[in-house]
Amino acid sequence: MKIYKVGGAVRDRLLGLPVADIDWVVVGASAEAMLALGYRPVGADFPVFLHPDTGAEYALARTERKSGRGYGGFVFHASPDVTLEDDLRRRDLTINAMAEDDDGHVIDPYGGQADLEQRWLRHVSPAFAEDPLRVLRVARFAARYAPLGFRVAPQTLELMQQLSESGELEALTPERSWKEISRALLEATPEVFFDTLEACGALEVLFAEFSALPKPLRKLSLQALHQAAAEEHPLAVRWSALLLHLNSQAVAALSARFKVPRDCQELAQLAAEYHTQAEHAREMDPEALLQLLQAFDVYRRPQRFEGFLHACEMAARAEGRPSWPEGAYLHGAAAAARAVPVKPLVDAGYTGQALGDALKQARLAALTKLL
Repeated sequence: MKIYKVGGAVRDRLLGLPVADIDWVVVGASAEAMLALGYRPVGADFPVFLHPDTGAEYALARTERKSGRGYGGFVFHASPDVTLEDDLRRRDLTINAMAEDDDGHVIDPYGGQADLEQRWLRHVSPAFAEDPLRVLRVARFAARYAPLGFRVAPQTLELMQQLSESGELEALTPERSWKEISRALLEATPEVFFDTLEACGALEVLFAEFSALPKPLRKLSLQALHQAAAEEHPLAVRWSALLLHLNSQAVAALSARFKVPRDCQELAQLAAEYHTQAEHAREMDPEALLQLLQAFDVYRRPQRFEGFLHACEMAARAEGRPSWPEGAYLHGAAAAARAVPVKPLVDAGYTGQALGDALKQARLAALTKLL
């Protein structure tokens, strides 16, 4: 029985990057042997165990065979006779198919170190094309490592094209797809993720609504996303900046397809619906301006409106505008509307609909002063 560090921990150490998570693989052991040593199993059908002291995950070396469609359509085989090379061969990219022993010696049967040096994202074996999730994973790695000069190997891109044309991408679960998409959005160069999907034909399959935008608008959207990443905005703002030029129905369809978290979905839909109005905020009358503010519920959810302003500003930056004065104006309008006190109206005897009408008039008066 031998234990090796594998995958991303080895890759990132060789790149000189911080190592966040460590994956371990156990060669020459059975499930019974792991249990006897005090390891606790994770699930009934997957050969992964928790270390009795640290709680870290240790996986038995295994092979896999395609048995159905999608990410989950595989049968795993784990036994003491599965070698380390067998286990590494089932992995996606050569740079993820390296291992390290206790002495720090790197086991690299598929040329991962050479591809690190030459900055290639290259598949390990033709079995790459059996797993549609790898299209998203490779695109995400392309986004992560683009600042270091990495690019997808032509042969790997061909396999990704085959997967895109095969219908397998439609078999991906929304949850697993969004996990890869959201991680890609949070990279430093998330636009590379979408460029890679477009290059292999997956963009029109997975993001049909976005792919249908005219090319200049797609380019602006990706530039807005890049700007949002450069300024380290949160996920909801990045998702909204990307989809700002779609209509709200298209955003809703995309968000439903991937079961996007509610905060991301709501902000993106509102941003798509109201960003054109925001561009002309200083021309709006108080009634229209108040309606815009109330659509975002600026009284109870001020951060959502701030996220909207950030997404619009990123779009303005993408167009080459050094500033977006409408943002400051709308920020001030929201502050003015929120500052209207309710208590004096209640003390004056207003209740129910009358209170709502009086509050609206007070807020309109506050907004009129901004004109």
